[in-house]
Amino acid sequence: MKKRTIYILAFSLVFAFSCKKQAKEDKEVQEKTTTTTETTETVNEKKLKMELQPKSGSNVKGNIVFTEKNGEVKMIAMIENLEPGQHAIHIHEKADCSAEDGTSTGGHWNPTAQPHGKWGDAAGYHKGDIGNLTANEKGMAYLEFKTDEWCLGCGDKNKDIIGKSIIVHAAVDDFVSQPTGNAGGRISCGGIIQ
Repeated sequence: MKKRTIYILAFSLVFAFSCKKQAKEDKEVQEKTTTTTETTETVNEKKLKMELQPKSGSNVKGNIVFTEKNGEVKMIAMIENLEPGQHAIHIHEKADCSAEDGTSTGGHWNPTAQPHGKWGDAAGYHKGDIGNLTANEKGMAYLEFKTDEWCLGCGDKNKDIIGKSIIVHAAVDDFVSQPTGNAGGRISCGGIIQ
């Protein structure tokens, strides 16, 4: 009977030690997996910086950063030398900013052949219809925009913004007038190229 008790006690200790060791190993594996996942997400992040140059006799310039992560593109635009107030900002068809008036970029990027409109409108909108940004009294404007309807270099003609351009317009986008929103002249341009 004593031998049996000793065996049971020994078995219990071995079992408890094994469980504790397994729990520690499981925790280490989970930590390694978490680290690997975070590293993979960082590796899968794409970033593209671009400059906007003055057009149509303006002094409007700026910088835009696109970051793609987890299937979503975030755009951060910082623009200066604008007239105070609202100005339209759009993605146009071509990354060609060679024309003095910015017309070498073509029309709004519209791969799905929708009417011009406000982003997300059920009646339709161009994939390039970003909207308006507001310049303060010093002519500075900041805009942050996110969407899963764009990508950076994925090759999908309905999502890929590489090879397109950003145009800042002199006037506000009214979201109604076809096909441009009555946004006025093109006062700043930058190609979205890698």
